Amino acid sequence: MDAADTQLADALRLARRARTIEVFTGAGMSAESGLVTFRDKDTGLWSKVDPAAFASIESWAKDPEPMWAWYLWRSKLAGQADPNAGHRAIGDWGELDGVERVGVTTQNIDNLHERGGAQDVVHLHGSLFDYRCSICSRPWEGEVEVPDEPVERMTPPACSLCDNLVRPGVVWFGESLPQREWALAEQRMREADLVVIVGTSGIVQPAASLPLIAAERGTPLLEISPEETELSRLADVSWRTTAAAGLPELVMGVKVDGLA
Repeated sequence: MDAADTQLADALRLARRARTIEVFTGAGMSAESGLVTFRDKDTGLWSKVDPAAFASIESWAKDPEPMWAWYLWRSKLAGQADPNAGHRAIGDWGELDGVERVGVTTQNIDNLHERGGAQDVVHLHGSLFDYRCSICSRPWEGEVEVPDEPVERMTPPACSLCDNLVRPGVVWFGESLPQREWALAEQRMREADLVVIVGTSGIVQPAASLPLIAAERGTPLLEISPEETELSRLADVSWRTTAAAGLPELVMGVKVDGLA
């Protein structure tokens, strides 16, 4: 049995007995659907755009129109991307007999998990498809004009309550994570009997600290990643594969065991 087979067997050993699973995902999960990550040195979005210029409230206050145009274009690209086999496997996992819940805590701001069939998703860093007032935080429920091609500038709509500009509903550098979502993520890390870590470098804080909650309780951690990460040392099993390849194989193995 080679290393890959051993890792799959070890992963299945953890997954077979899990009833409440929390899947913790990062940008690598979306990359397999064709969405570039922020931190890839050659192709990442941040290699083409200065993060400070497009991801801070200070920059928004100075000149919001380029940022509004850029985030709308990103939402266009995310909407055109298809959930990959890993997204769909997570959705399938939650439907298996004997499984009580498969939740997702994600750092991603797309909606691929939901479109892949996941029923219970917490967005730690917000969503490209949510908008709110930049001052009073009132959710924006009006129409948003998404461009058909990249443009340099677009004017955001005005809040119907206070007339200030509507902004993307994502977390920018220096901003706190949404309190409700953070509290829910912590709770789910405490309640899970298996945490699956997929497609995240384990670098971005405070999100990367969440698996520590499970580890300190003795909850098994299964990492699915083609490369070693900052969280590999915590994992009971670190499987060197990708989300789109590994998750379907894992869930199929659990399903077959359940039918046997």
